[in-house]
Amino acid sequence: MPKDAAVEEFARRVRALKERDGRSYEALGRRLNVSASTLHRYCSAATVPEDFAVVDRLAVLCGADAEQRQALEESWARADRARRPATPEPEPVPAPEPEPVPGPARTGSRRWARAALAAGVSALAGAVVLGAVLLTGRPGEGPPGSGPTAPAAPPAPPPPLTWTVASHVWEGGCGHAYLVERKPGPPPLPADAREWAVARGAVHAGETLVRVSVQGKGAAAVVLQGLHVRVVERGKPLPWTAYRMDQGCGGAVTPRRFAVDLDRPRPVARPLDGYDASGEGRTLPAVSFPYRVTAAEPEELLVSARTAGCDCRWYLELEWSSEGRRGTVRIGDEEGAPFRTSGAEGRPAFGYDAAGRAWITAGEYGQGG
Repeated sequence: MPKDAAVEEFARRVRALKERDGRSYEALGRRLNVSASTLHRYCSAATVPEDFAVVDRLAVLCGADAEQRQALEESWARADRARRPATPEPEPVPAPEPEPVPGPARTGSRRWARAALAAGVSALAGAVVLGAVLLTGRPGEGPPGSGPTAPAAPPAPPPPLTWTVASHVWEGGCGHAYLVERKPGPPPLPADAREWAVARGAVHAGETLVRVSVQGKGAAAVVLQGLHVRVVERGKPLPWTAYRMDQGCGGAVTPRRFAVDLDRPRPVARPLDGYDASGEGRTLPAVSFPYRVTAAEPEELLVSARTAGCDCRWYLELEWSSEGRRGTVRIGDEEGAPFRTSGAEGRPAFGYDAAGRAWITAGEYGQGG
């Protein structure tokens, strides 16, 4: 198959997955932890991903079966080979002719020189072997203490699950606060919160809500054994101003919600009761680990991490097991960096007056919720 045809065939398969799913490049990119422009380049044959894993996650997300995923991987391999530059074959280097032996008797001098050269090479090889024997006591081994060369260990297989992260979730879809060093512009819509915060260097004030969507890669069940919290850096709370994205609102709590107190020496993820706002307003009892996920049965975890006394950087670690294997995956924000939450108690707080299109003082953070 021609090179361009291999790349076009792969792009066609990726486009078919995207069209079958129906979601936008942005929506699919968020689920796959890649940018919308990157996903568009795959679909338009502008580039081929370095690794098949991201395309495999797309196939699972779009409902492809095992046979379709295998065909997609074979197509990716052909496209990957087509995009790699060809390596020219090295040309053989001719052996140099030995210099003729000087002297009056020239008959057979070349044969004599070749024989002398061969004898010299044999003597040198013998000296090398003898040196190795003298150093180690055994031929074919290195110096004492070096030991035999161990074969390279095969790389560990990837975990049998995939996950996506949303680290700028607002309570009930509207309630949140950020610490910002300088007065920002108007607050964003919840869907644009991450871009707004990154552009202004904003930090979560007092609480970070993280939504983790976990999914198996195949039909085999993956058991989620536990969720752990690792604080990697602690500092003093930031001396910035708190800006509230609303004037207070609430919403239904999902069943898989966990509370984390980052001020504890060893924070833990504690399951909370849920609330079913769509029914009779009944409480949903907290559900502890383990959970079970497959490609067709994902799970969503909502983690509420709070602090009053530190500027904390932290990760989540999800422990899993499946088909005799066990492991732990580290989960950070959308870029893989640690989450960041800073205490804001007593800091000046502002709310946004939509009618006047201006931030107005709202006392201190922590007053009135």
